[in-house]
Amino acid sequence: MKTKKMMTFRQRQNRQGYKFMMPWIIGFLLFTAFPFLATVYLSFTSVKQNVAGFNIKFIGLDNYIMAFFENTEYVPALIGFVTQIIPYAFVIVIISFILAYMLNHIKFMRGMLRTIYFLPVIIMSGPVMQQMIDAGVNQSRIENVGIEGSTNLFILQMVYNYSPDLARIIFQVLTQLSTILWFTGIPIILFINGLQKINPSLLEAAKIDSANSWQILWKIIIPIIKPIALVVVVFTLAQLGTYKSTNPMYELITGAIENTAGGLGIAATYAWVYTLLVLLIIGIAFLLFKDRVKGRRR
Repeated sequence: MKTKKMMTFRQRQNRQGYKFMMPWIIGFLLFTAFPFLATVYLSFTSVKQNVAGFNIKFIGLDNYIMAFFENTEYVPALIGFVTQIIPYAFVIVIISFILAYMLNHIKFMRGMLRTIYFLPVIIMSGPVMQQMIDAGVNQSRIENVGIEGSTNLFILQMVYNYSPDLARIIFQVLTQLSTILWFTGIPIILFINGLQKINPSLLEAAKIDSANSWQILWKIIIPIIKPIALVVVVFTLAQLGTYKSTNPMYELITGAIENTAGGLGIAATYAWVYTLLVLLIIGIAFLLFKDRVKGRRR
């Protein structure tokens, strides 16, 4: 009887939870799930606008063949997206964790410093951030014309002699480091939240066992914080993808959408392949940050 009452109580709690989630579920189905499925269908069609509206004709894989084998801009844009987003996301995650780790240990003026690092998030929500990104990218393009002679960094010159492409990626990250710091606001908050939830007794027990700060960081803190790092990677990819200056695919997709002569099917193809690529990167990040079980449980 007690179990039955408990199950009834749990069912009531579940119903209340679903009631609170119902507006979000309805919004997700109407504004996310349905457009997503419609985009998959449109990628196999040719959409042309006429007086009566849009004429949709099923054409199979013609849009995909055109995108990969006939369009000279699409594949370079995909490669440019990968070579630009992955270094950005890597640097943002590393810098965010380092800053969060320091801010979590600082005692003096902690609140003011956290406010300073989070303040750019408020500013970057408007057109100011887009102008700064455009300015940073334009400056990077100007300086990137002659990378082998535009810097006096000996290490960067060594990397250039070994791999010019890797040197250009590092050089681009360094020239836009101030812009990258603007994207670390929310990741810093996420990391601080994760660091504050670590049980202090674990750290004290490690110190009693003669573990130094470096060992505590790699053996305790980083394994516990790895799920937060995965959330930061997903959020960073989504955040960087919304700015055309950091995402070559953004302008290509929006340009196809604005082409009313038949670009909706092509735009859906661009967006669908781009989505699969982002999901692939997220899947790789999930494999890197997931917890590995050592041995089998008996």
